[in-house]
Amino acid sequence: MQKSLGVKEREIMVYLSEHVFDPILASPRASSRLKQGVRYTIMRLQERDAAGMVDYYWAAVKGTDPSINFAGLMRREGFIRFEEVLEDFRERFNDRFLLRRQ
Repeated sequence: MQKSLGVKEREIMVYLSEHVFDPILASPRASSRLKQGVRYTIMRLQERDAAGMVDYYWAAVKGTDPSINFAGLMRREGFIRFEEVLEDFRERFNDRFLLRRQ
């Protein structure tokens, strides 16, 4: 069951939706496998607090076997990956962001 997202969690999800997820979900050329993977990633992120979301992002960039394969699929299908928004994500969702009051 999806928990209610706080201000920080919504900010992270809006950012990732605009930059990574929505272009895939809205694209008629994205494969069903890619769209399913994006929906799964969204579901997993929404189970976490802001710090957990940031950790999940960094684990995906660092590269587990599933995340490496998924990033490759995103690239082959011509979509932006987590790696391509890394610098902006790092600047926006840093320790200062995580420690600020809501």
